[in-house]
Amino acid sequence: MANKVNFGLKNVHVAPFEVLNGVITYETPYRIPGAVELSLEPRGDMTEFYADDMLYYSASNNQGYDGTLSIANIPEKFAIDALGEEKDATDMVLTEKANLKGKPFALLFEFDGDVKATRHVLYSCTANRPTVSGATKTNTAEPQPNELSFVASPRETDLAVKTKTSDTTPTAIYDAWYQAVYEKTPAGE
Repeated sequence: MANKVNFGLKNVHVAPFEVLNGVITYETPYRIPGAVELSLEPRGDMTEFYADDMLYYSASNNQGYDGTLSIANIPEKFAIDALGEEKDATDMVLTEKANLKGKPFALLFEFDGDVKATRHVLYSCTANRPTVSGATKTNTAEPQPNELSFVASPRETDLAVKTKTSDTTPTAIYDAWYQAVYEKTPAGE
């Protein structure tokens, strides 16, 4: 049975990766707790060509997504891996430097549904520094989530942007989603 609706966000994971000689190697995904909201805005314009006084040709231009992830707190491992912050071995403080670069990463997550959660992976993401905000406590203590903006672009090896499970995804693939970044096994293997 297929989902009629999707709601909720949970199980956000990241998997940093490296590209060597055209081969992408993903690290084991790790969880980013405290996901509040995720939004993905398509990148790339619709190409339109007019001739004979009408729209003669149109095509989409998929350049991935501009994303925003609101999370309770930026984990230290993510700040080091994806944002390029540096942890001093002596005083154990994290420092953001203008010349340091973070690693690209895959972003894995799921949206709950009325029947079964749909699991997603964005294969090639790069993050910008998160917003930092806070507010004074009043008669209530309102948590202030961090807002992380990122770009999910096409993977350079095969142009894959995003993959998601369906209501007919085999259980073995669905259950192993967060153990490694999903890669389609080529036919015959």
